[in-house]
Amino acid sequence: MNIDWNHFTPWASLIGGLLLGAASAVFILINGRILGISGILGGLLPPKVGDIGWRVAFLLGMLAAPTVFMALAPAGLASEPRIDAGFWTVIAAGLLVGIGTRYASGCTSGHGVCGLSRLSPRSLVATLSFMGAGFFIVYIVRHVL
Repeated sequence: MNIDWNHFTPWASLIGGLLLGAASAVFILINGRILGISGILGGLLPPKVGDIGWRVAFLLGMLAAPTVFMALAPAGLASEPRIDAGFWTVIAAGLLVGIGTRYASGCTSGHGVCGLSRLSPRSLVATLSFMGAGFFIVYIVRHVL
């Protein structure tokens, strides 16, 4: 196994994890809701009156944050992600993730961050399932195909 030391970012990853954990804790303390992206997005389909504004604002903030960061960050601090897959592969992967989040009643942020911190057995099973499936697929793609 080779580690790509040029793209190994333990400090940035640690800071990002701490920020995500803090945001999840604050969100549940203030709103009493789980900070799960699929649940927030799913709550807009169909929309409930009085519950739309914060969901739209949250999702727009998620989309705007990288743009604002790139505009304000010093040059070279962040780079654009590189995706080694074709357009249709990315579309298929996105659809499969969407289907998986519906079957698991939540996504990685909902189960992996919020659910595990609440010691939810269902979130433990969901997290082990999607992590195991991810490890398996990466192994197949990198070593078998």
